[in-house]
Amino acid sequence: MTETLIDLIRHGEPIGGRRYRGHGVDDVLSEKGWSQMWHAVGEYNQWQHIITSPLQRCQAFACALGERYGIDVSVESCFKEVGFGEWEGLSHDEVKIGRASEYQAFLNNPVNARPKGAEPLDDFVQRVNSAYEAAIERHAGHHILIVAHAGVMRALIAKTIQAPTTGLYRIKISNGGVTRIRHTGSGAVLELLNGKLSA
Repeated sequence: MTETLIDLIRHGEPIGGRRYRGHGVDDVLSEKGWSQMWHAVGEYNQWQHIITSPLQRCQAFACALGERYGIDVSVESCFKEVGFGEWEGLSHDEVKIGRASEYQAFLNNPVNARPKGAEPLDDFVQRVNSAYEAAIERHAGHHILIVAHAGVMRALIAKTIQAPTTGLYRIKISNGGVTRIRHTGSGAVLELLNGKLSA
């Protein structure tokens, strides 16, 4: 089997600071966010294709990067962030302090103690994994970049290292951080986490 190389980059910091943005809050990148992403990729441009979440904080950069290097970009709606229900748009402090018991329950059991109206975590993981498998099949033997969200990247890292869904929020994903997964005949290997690329 030919190796397939997948790079994933988390969007940079959006306007509005740290808050819960699932797929119901579509903030654009801040200047700092743009800078984080360009810094992470540097002059690297070895991808044959770029796939992006439809949300602005991912898609704007994906399109700018594709245009800079003449790389085709496609949008995959299944790579949008997990829905956070009632927490969408709230700051971390508003949840951590204002909804302390809910927050603690969520930390202890993110699968069953979801925010009210939130997307079920297992459904989210299934939609992300299905889209990822389809992308690997479509781009077999190539090197592609996926521009997405912390939740999407956590789901794919957990799949790669065979970690349970309950541990998803124990993986730190930095704004503008790059993760690399290499698929070979003997399976997938996580090669890089929260890194940056060099040409």
